[in-house]
Amino acid sequence: MSVILALDLGTQMGWSLIGNDDQVSAGTVSFAPRNGEGPGMRFARLRRWLIDLKSAHGQIDAVYYEDVRRHIGTQAAHVYGGLLAVLQMWAEHHEIPYRGVGVGVIKKHATGNGAAKKPAMIEAMKARGYSVMDSNAADALALLDYAISKQD
Repeated sequence: MSVILALDLGTQMGWSLIGNDDQVSAGTVSFAPRNGEGPGMRFARLRRWLIDLKSAHGQIDAVYYEDVRRHIGTQAAHVYGGLLAVLQMWAEHHEIPYRGVGVGVIKKHATGNGAAKKPAMIEAMKARGYSVMDSNAADALALLDYAISKQD
């Protein structure tokens, strides 16, 4: 099995990963600005998080991310764009293929409904046997589940 990383990019980023041992791990990490930090620190912390994750797993064969086309506000769009740029630059540097998957595609895969709400996503991932702590991790797990289905 390939090592696949799936990311729900955002200030509260959901992530999931399937390792060489077929074990799935998932969680949420915050990139919210901390007291006294400049606005670029969230992007520096994402880069450090990716470096540490790759170091811990030795390899990552593919990265999937939620491809968001519509944002609630300008700030959210700017943050998403910056996080995406960091992810893509890191993946290019390590020659890791990456692919964006539309939000509706992920929701349809997980629930059968491309407009599913957060509670339905959480329930769908629990029904598939995943341990889900919040909606960000649920989205990342749904994306990972989609990515695994495309590996066959």
